[in-house]
Amino acid sequence: MKMRNIYTRKGDTGTTSLCGGVLVDKDDQAIEICGTIDELSASLGVVRTEELSPQFETILLRIQRELIAFCTEIATNSVTITSEHVRQLESDIDRIASELPPLTQFIIPGKNRTSAMLHLSRTICRRAERCLVTLYHTEICRTENPSLHLIAYLNRLSDLLFVLARKVGEQ
Repeated sequence: MKMRNIYTRKGDTGTTSLCGGVLVDKDDQAIEICGTIDELSASLGVVRTEELSPQFETILLRIQRELIAFCTEIATNSVTITSEHVRQLESDIDRIASELPPLTQFIIPGKNRTSAMLHLSRTICRRAERCLVTLYHTEICRTENPSLHLIAYLNRLSDLLFVLARKVGEQ
């Protein structure tokens, strides 16, 4: 297999293309959200290098795959994240939260390395959610009927990362 150059020089003027060839500035809100989702996925990759239970490893890998689909939806307007993805996150949250004691105080990240990294991923997820809301307010996600499942997905994902961080912080 012949390796293609990683660089194309097409972005040297500050523009890039969405799927379908739509040319946008690199500071376009759709690019911002995809970049933030990429950062979130990379942070979850760092978490996955830690010693995790097989259950948590499976959840995080699934989420990383879903985040790729998430960016595809932003770039192409094709629906890839559905209410079923949101329900799966809710199921994960409910299962893990049922094993935790009631929360009685604010959590200060740093109980252990893995928990702190999950909290960092959670904050990146919250930023992604804010970027997505801005995108919806400014461009209606390049369509008349944006999928509100994307906002719900990020909202639940940050909740899941919170309960994962709490659970890992217990150990």
